[in-house]
Amino acid sequence: MALEHVRAIMNRLSSESGFAVPPVTEIAERTRDPFQVLISCILSLRTRDETTGPASERLFELARTPETMRRLDPETIAKTIYPVGFYNTKAKTIIEICRLLIERHGGRVPDAMNDLLSLPGVGRKTANIVIVYGFGKPGLPIDTHCHRIPNRIGWVTTKTPDETERVLREELPRRYWNAFNDLFVQYGQNICKPIGPRCDICVIEKYCSKRDIKPRRPSKKGGKKRASP
Repeated sequence: MALEHVRAIMNRLSSESGFAVPPVTEIAERTRDPFQVLISCILSLRTRDETTGPASERLFELARTPETMRRLDPETIAKTIYPVGFYNTKAKTIIEICRLLIERHGGRVPDAMNDLLSLPGVGRKTANIVIVYGFGKPGLPIDTHCHRIPNRIGWVTTKTPDETERVLREELPRRYWNAFNDLFVQYGQNICKPIGPRCDICVIEKYCSKRDIKPRRPSKKGGKKRASP
């Protein structure tokens, strides 16, 4: 990994503005509360941002701590967070997380990777998000964008997000870690999309190896009109 390219890419992505901030990031910036970051991240799994944000806010109107959240029954949580993906399962997971936080960690969210991974529903991406956005400590949350884009531009050659995280921990200068997720998620959602990326307006196009770029699907013209419901 060429350091001058890393610096140039991170600086250019940082200069971009106008992209929507993911709900977990917005909650973290506003509350600085590791618990709310953790729960928001649980809700965000397999769920669109436009659903995660409002669902998180509705839930936090009812409870903002492990103690108060644990007093809610699963049906109430499920009804409150609907229509997030797997809302019934997530409601039970949230109550179990709260129980373990109270019994093992004195009602506080731990800031150590292994402790976070011991909580139900928490994988490496979620644990890293809590470490970065809840505690402001160095971490590398790797989602689909943060895995795809480093492979596309040629920083890594990996097959899984966990492998991408491992390589980036070894190669990416630590000073860029905490900004990495925000920048690459927003760029992946808006410019460097899985299919039909906007290379024509990409600010890092000249540094990109353009691996495995899939062309944009042609729009269907003509065809039959859909019947009115």
